Amino acid sequence: MKAILYHEYGSPDVLRCEEIQKPVPREDEVIIRVCAAAINPMECGVIKGAGRFLNGWRRPRITCLGVDVAGQVEAAGKKVTRFKPGDNVFGVCVRNPQDPGLGVWTSHGALAEYACVSETALAIKPENVSFEQAAAVPVAALTALQGLRDKGKLQPGQEVLINGASGGVGTFAVQVAKAFGANVTAVCSARNVELVQSIGADRVIDYTREDFTRSGEKYDILFDCIVNHSALACRRILKPNGIYVAVGGPHGPMLGAITRMLMALFVAFVASRFASRKLVIFIARPNSGDLDLLSDLLKSGKVIPVVNGCFALNETADAMRFLEQGHARGKVVITIACPRSPDPGR
Repeated sequence: MKAILYHEYGSPDVLRCEEIQKPVPREDEVIIRVCAAAINPMECGVIKGAGRFLNGWRRPRITCLGVDVAGQVEAAGKKVTRFKPGDNVFGVCVRNPQDPGLGVWTSHGALAEYACVSETALAIKPENVSFEQAAAVPVAALTALQGLRDKGKLQPGQEVLINGASGGVGTFAVQVAKAFGANVTAVCSARNVELVQSIGADRVIDYTREDFTRSGEKYDILFDCIVNHSALACRRILKPNGIYVAVGGPHGPMLGAITRMLMALFVAFVASRFASRKLVIFIARPNSGDLDLLSDLLKSGKVIPVVNGCFALNETADAMRFLEQGHARGKVVITIACPRSPDPGR
């Protein structure tokens, strides 16, 4: 089968589309014929070596790439109970969804024609969304959902500001916040105003014309996908007991969080200045319950994935270069194969 691999750290030029052996699922995994996969800023950082301490200092130990995945189940391990051959699914292609550490997001190879995925890291794809749309969901939508619901303690009627509302995580954050009954203010550039309005934002701030930290408005939650203002500046716009949830950074949700964790002493100092307000830094965790919830939100139409562009598997390097430019609206997706009808004899 064909798969995207990298054997050294560097620019997207290090990516290779190679022929490798088809993987064999473990007892608690399914093997899926991959129809689409999405790329994330964290993968751009990973191939440049931002995760060396997890994946080898000189050269990567794990050379396969890709986490977000959607496809059709071809076969299931003997301990799998949730899925059967022919099911259309989406989820996260990681080595160990239960890993308590940062290594939970270690890639298991979604950018390939076939991939093995734990049944706890998958959900059924609703019929009303395409495989490309479904592949755009997992990492970004889990980050939005868990950041707002669990860390931001989101409640109906609250005022929520989403900084970076037109990006992969941001487009899901706007829709998740609306689905939970919040009033949403979105921050983006002028060219993306219409987009974020179309997905439910009540108010849009064009950051090229207005600094939201000096607007005088107060919010219950600031959900920050960009982290381009100081924490103390962001504190100004929080209501008493407001919560600042930081999920972004120069290399995306995971690696941005790692960078900030290495600055723990500074963060502790900043947090001490927040008084009754709260600063939260977190990394999303894959789990079947939240993926099932996202599946329901997709089915109901309350969440509609925004896909900026689709590339072929052998164009993955071009897709990463496009994502690195920093102007993608929603998610960038790799289309790999069309689904086949399940074998009626199975």
